[in-house]
Amino acid sequence: MASTDQRLQRLAKQTAATRRLMQGEGVGPIRATAVVATIGHGQAFEHGRQFVAWLGLVPKPHSPGGKTVLGGITKQGNVYVRTLLMHGARAVLEFSAKRPDRKSRWVEAVRRRRGHNIAAVALAAKHARILWARLARREEDQLAV
Repeated sequence: MASTDQRLQRLAKQTAATRRLMQGEGVGPIRATAVVATIGHGQAFEHGRQFVAWLGLVPKPHSPGGKTVLGGITKQGNVYVRTLLMHGARAVLEFSAKRPDRKSRWVEAVRRRRGHNIAAVALAAKHARILWARLARREEDQLAV
C-alpha cells in the first residue's frame, strides 16, 4: 500500500494540473489525480456550475402545484469524485469555526442557518467550482471565494 501511495504522490507532483489543484484547501494527491483523470482540463464544461451539476452536488427540483421546492442533491455523475469532494469538504468544515478567512465565515453562516450536512454539500460544490476554474483557466494563484 505504501508503494502505491508513493507512486500516486510522485504522479501528482509530475503533472502541472494536479499541482495546481493541490494548492486548494482539502485537496491532496488522491483528489487531484481523480479530478484530472475524470475531467482532464475541464474543457467539456462551459463553467463551474455545469461541473457541479454533472457531479450531482445541486438540489433536485420538485414543483408540485407550480411552487418550486428544492430537495436533496441529485447524486448524478461520478460517484467517486463526488465522494472525495464531500470528504474533503467535511475535513475542512471541522476546522472552519476556528478560522477567520472569508470562506470559513461563509460556511459557518451556512452551517448555522441550514445545518452541518447542507454546509458540507455547499462547501463541496464551492470546491468543485474552484477546482474546475484552476483546470480550465489554468490558474495558479488562490482564487477569490
